[in-house]
Amino acid sequence: MQTERSRALFAEARTLIPGGVNSPVRAFTAVGGEPLFLSRGEGAHVWDADGNRFIDYLGSWGPLIAGHAHPRILAAIAETAAKGTSFGAPTELEVRLARKVVGRVPSIEKVRMVNSGTEATLSAIRLARAHTGRDRVVKVEGCYHGHVDALLVSAGSGVATLSIPGTPGIPAAVAAQTTVVPFNDLDALRAVLEAQGREIACVILEPIAGNMGVVPPRPGYLAGVRELTRAHGVVFILDEVMTGFRVAAGGWASLSEQRGEPIDADLYTFGKVMGGGLPAAAFGGAAQIMAQLAPAGPVYQAGTLSGNPLACAAGLATLRLCTDDLYARLDRTAAVLGTLATDALTAAGVPHRLQRAGNMFSVFFTDAEVRDYDSAKTQDTSAFRAFFHTMLAHGVYLPPSAFEAWFVSDALDDEALEIVAKALPRAAAAAAESAGGGAAAEGAGGGAGAARVAP
Repeated sequence: MQTERSRALFAEARTLIPGGVNSPVRAFTAVGGEPLFLSRGEGAHVWDADGNRFIDYLGSWGPLIAGHAHPRILAAIAETAAKGTSFGAPTELEVRLARKVVGRVPSIEKVRMVNSGTEATLSAIRLARAHTGRDRVVKVEGCYHGHVDALLVSAGSGVATLSIPGTPGIPAAVAAQTTVVPFNDLDALRAVLEAQGREIACVILEPIAGNMGVVPPRPGYLAGVRELTRAHGVVFILDEVMTGFRVAAGGWASLSEQRGEPIDADLYTFGKVMGGGLPAAAFGGAAQIMAQLAPAGPVYQAGTLSGNPLACAAGLATLRLCTDDLYARLDRTAAVLGTLATDALTAAGVPHRLQRAGNMFSVFFTDAEVRDYDSAKTQDTSAFRAFFHTMLAHGVYLPPSAFEAWFVSDALDDEALEIVAKALPRAAAAAAESAGGGAAAEGAGGGAGAARVAP
């Protein structure tokens, strides 16, 4: 595989951009080697700057649910761009996208458009604090909600991948306002709420932990969180930036209802799929809470490019493609891919655990149950590194971290799955040779100044 152009670009990037990348996980630090610079994408494939083609299971970290360069999404962007790229004023497209989001999640009455998942969670936290008159935030260990000061304490995603403590540059007083509890542990949350309930503004979590690898909620967990937060007058924020419109038409909220465990939160955050590959995100919830946002209320939040017409057009086109049939196809693809992976790893004798939630899944290189961040960190990251690079060498691009979800798209076809099926036994053999060569990211997470409740 020729990578001269990628190497040259990375060398140049490091002279201009910290670490050579604009988001840390892209640097391949967790898997070793140097990142590939991608030049184009079409359907299920991406090409790097040297012309090498790969089956893509990254999908821009989730938004490209229909695949790369889908003609209907490109047409919507082109038609909108021809009329102007930005106005800094209201447009019909943002109203239509807001209606689409509200229509898909019954417990949401109003939404506010922003540009990224980080903006959405930051704004939801501010709104929860204003609504309750309290300051403290409870987050779940290993859940990533963007690089918000109060939420980088014991985060997953790149913080776990790079073994970063999570709080440099964040004032100790800010970190001290965040209490961390383990995922899937109602007893720990109950203890915190009983001890600090009058200080707590909100509890925020991902319904499916996707930034420590895919960890589904245990039966009754989210309903228990809802019951506890309501009892203590605490705002419950469900971060669906990753799961929203990815796992079902209404995100986890509608998928949980289909499974007989309906869940409703006070506030939701969205991103990724709702922008169709362009920067668009939103937060929303009950009209009573949302009415406190300026200009209707006193809580200030603003953004020059919020509701950008290109992003709204891409989001609308994407959501129109997200039918029940599409989700059924994605579920089947994820099931097939998961079976192929676990069969290959089993045959090679590699300890592993595949975990799925809807069409999101990941492979943990451990034979222990992964139910929270601590158990996710026990996996063998050396085995993953060998697995990743062997898959890449055979034309399959996976997320370059053992702590991330794999993303399927509707563009994946039998040919793409056949390429994966041929690559997996080789990757499994490489993982078997490297198994035990390195523990999981020691010291990942943590968070100076944060209150942590042990499971």
